[in-house]
Amino acid sequence: MIKKKILIVDDMHLSILKMLENLDFEVIYQPTIQRNDIFLIIKDVVGLIIRSKTKIDAEFLGYASHLQFIARAGAGLDLIDVELASQNNILLLNAPEGNRDAVAEHTLGLMLNLFNKISVADKEVRNKIWEREQNRGFEIKNKTIGIIGFGNIGQEVAKRLANFDCKILVYDRSKKDFSNTKAIEATLAQIFEETDILTLHIPLDKKNLKWVNKDFLQKFKKPIWLINTARGEILCLEALIEGLESGKIIGAGLDVLENEKLNTLSPLQQLHFDYLAQSKRVILTPHVGGWTYESYERISEVLAQKIAKIKVQ
Repeated sequence: MIKKKILIVDDMHLSILKMLENLDFEVIYQPTIQRNDIFLIIKDVVGLIIRSKTKIDAEFLGYASHLQFIARAGAGLDLIDVELASQNNILLLNAPEGNRDAVAEHTLGLMLNLFNKISVADKEVRNKIWEREQNRGFEIKNKTIGIIGFGNIGQEVAKRLANFDCKILVYDRSKKDFSNTKAIEATLAQIFEETDILTLHIPLDKKNLKWVNKDFLQKFKKPIWLINTARGEILCLEALIEGLESGKIIGAGLDVLENEKLNTLSPLQQLHFDYLAQSKRVILTPHVGGWTYESYERISEVLAQKIAKIKVQ
């Protein structure tokens, strides 16, 4: 009996190979393969596992005549033409359960770093600069946290914040079940009125592209701290910089940027990046919020469990 083929085109925890083989698949593991080479071998593949290798668009799907499912090793599906995949009867899987704890912890880390000026103080002390007053921090306790997006990650952020004795407001366009949490369902108007710290946990789609722009940020009644561990394209960096300069934004923690290939920045993107990189009120990390040793393995486990439930023809 000929086994169905699954192609993996990104780095994955190697435990997934055995798990998929136990499901009676033939696994082709090619983490360094390039887009054009994928086209040469994908014709007979029923399942594809990706991370951020390449866009799944009309050109790609034109070569994938037998593809039945695409599994994304992470939460976001923004590299996939979801509508076109649906038209081709291709099932989409993702694994937000695999890295939700990692992203939630990273989000809290960015908040605590910003509030206590840890990165700035560390650099100063290493240079024998001992400035206690200039590095005086703030406490999360009694602050109001505005969480936009209450999926797997947003819920985990709220769960951790509950122990800080702060008020947690949550806005989500589609989710309405806030039971068993200390979070309060809020309107956007409430978020704008009360928030001290805004943290974003929404997917990148057509509605959310550059959603957090100048008009959006100007609606906040109080100056805010802003955390983005979702997708860089959700936040307009020009608006962020204007907010930092005007005082509307006290500080920002960014794990994601609109263009994360830093050697391909446009002149305007380079200008924005240089400003952020030089600011003491901004913390930058290289999209590692969901990239812990534990989540690396857990994502493979989650995807294998979901693939096991598929009836592959």
